[in-house]
Amino acid sequence: MYLCYLDESGTGQLLNPAVADSVPVMVIGGFTVPENQVKALAWDFIALKKKFRPELRKLSVLSQVVHHEIKGETIRKSFRRTGRNQRRMAHGFLDHLLTILEQRDCTVMARIWVKQDGVVNDDTAMYAAAVTSLCANFEHYLAERSGSGIAVLDSRNPSDNMGNVHCVTTKKFSKSGDCMPHLPESPVFGHSNTHLGLQIADLLVSAVLAPAAAVTYAGDLAGNVHCHPGFQEVRSRHCPRLGKLQHRYQSPAGKWTGGIVVSDARGQHSAGKLFATATAPVSGPPAAFPEQASVSALATAASVPDSSPVGP
Repeated sequence: MYLCYLDESGTGQLLNPAVADSVPVMVIGGFTVPENQVKALAWDFIALKKKFRPELRKLSVLSQVVHHEIKGETIRKSFRRTGRNQRRMAHGFLDHLLTILEQRDCTVMARIWVKQDGVVNDDTAMYAAAVTSLCANFEHYLAERSGSGIAVLDSRNPSDNMGNVHCVTTKKFSKSGDCMPHLPESPVFGHSNTHLGLQIADLLVSAVLAPAAAVTYAGDLAGNVHCHPGFQEVRSRHCPRLGKLQHRYQSPAGKWTGGIVVSDARGQHSAGKLFATATAPVSGPPAAFPEQASVSALATAASVPDSSPVGP
């Protein structure tokens, strides 16, 4: 039995280069963990929270420690601080978190959408497509291990929740057969203040992948708060470790997929760029980009860790 926890950062809201806080990326992702490692993972994470939030050590009730969230958004803001100690503490926190995932046999997965300037996006379709592809990734992971699993999504609101998993439900219970037989149920929903796994997923997505993707694929957006130069260190320091935690596989057509997948409507770059050596941010006005295609037609390319063969 395996668990998969998924969360999101960003929305499909239109990207306006003239607005400093306009969000250039939407990320849905998280991690898997074997059932026999869940308790150890939870206690490791509780200890990490107490290490970096000493006030939590004084709490006598465990539920209070669980309820207290260290949000990915808070960690991300630390990378924009001028104080060196704040940045060092934030990086140290993520270093320890990734060590926990490595020690507990976890794998990471994500779908990253990079938006094009001024284009109206279908937020619902993007989220649903991401959940479907991540569940397909999880299904392959489970099939290789002859196991079963449950995906847990961070709850948003009832109408969004229904739309986000309906595509998986229809695939599972189609008359033509179940294409995800190792998932006995469609994704379920939880609240992050009661699920430690969702808190970890939030940190992976909001504190690492979202800022790293923004500065990697939209670094030309001068003055955009989501493309802060401090995020380059997030990418160079933490993304290589995430790359090694991916579950990668070849599709029947021979294409490498799974793990962290990027759909870049802005520059048509692959996810390999996320793991490349960081470069200085681009200055000057943005270049002209091709017209954005539909969600289903957006170019996708999964990252390729150094130890994995490169697919066609």
